Amino acid sequence: MRDHYPLEGLHAVVTGGGSGIGAVIAQALIADGARVTLMGRRLEALKAQRDRLSVDGGPAVEVQVCDVSDEAAVRRAFAAAASAAGPVDVLVNNAGQVETAPMAKTSLATWRRLLDVNLTGTFLCSREVLPAMAERRFGRIVNVASTAALKGYTYVAAYCAAKHGVLGLTRALALETARKGITVNAVCPGYTETDIVAGAIDTIVAKTGRTPDEARAELAAVNPQGRLVDPAEVAATVAWLARRDSAALTGQAIAVAGGEVM
Repeated sequence: MRDHYPLEGLHAVVTGGGSGIGAVIAQALIADGARVTLMGRRLEALKAQRDRLSVDGGPAVEVQVCDVSDEAAVRRAFAAAASAAGPVDVLVNNAGQVETAPMAKTSLATWRRLLDVNLTGTFLCSREVLPAMAERRFGRIVNVASTAALKGYTYVAAYCAAKHGVLGLTRALALETARKGITVNAVCPGYTETDIVAGAIDTIVAKTGRTPDEARAELAAVNPQGRLVDPAEVAATVAWLARRDSAALTGQAIAVAGGEVM
């Protein structure tokens, strides 16, 4: 194994890998030598990312369509991924969804949908890889949570509840697997340059009459550094946690948020 390819020989699965932070995480893992399987609900988006990320002579990039909230779909996708690229060594639970509404106007359907995707999906995918990781005495699970796992925000009660649940799951599973060669950590980005934040800016503009620049500045102001987080910064943190030599890091919630959460 070459030092500059710290993930060489490892197979990583990235859920929500067809776009946004997931695609950038996949790129970072590939750059560090991992074989990567992208999972998501839209085949065309996955194929487009595969074609963009594949490098001649580089590690393989596979795709699997998967709705992480569907137990049967998760089982099929992970079985197919293991068959194509070997047992899963690194799981990045990145698939997520957010919707905004005051608590009094949050429907039960929205509540369930956000918990299903953000929390139940993390549970199902983690459960699927655990037996083989435990048998091999090695595994890295990284849950992409949010600063919404560490604090509250207005108008996203369901999202905050789901992400707080992800953090609780992370900590419980880290203790359960501590003697099995498996680490489980959460990465908690603040407002990041993604389609989700672009949607939040559009919502602010529509509801308040602010300009897009004013709305962007409002979100950036939450970060003490006065900016939005770059997805590459999140990806670098995930890649670090995935390394073999990060074995002592488990049960942690690492905020990538410019000091917003201390």
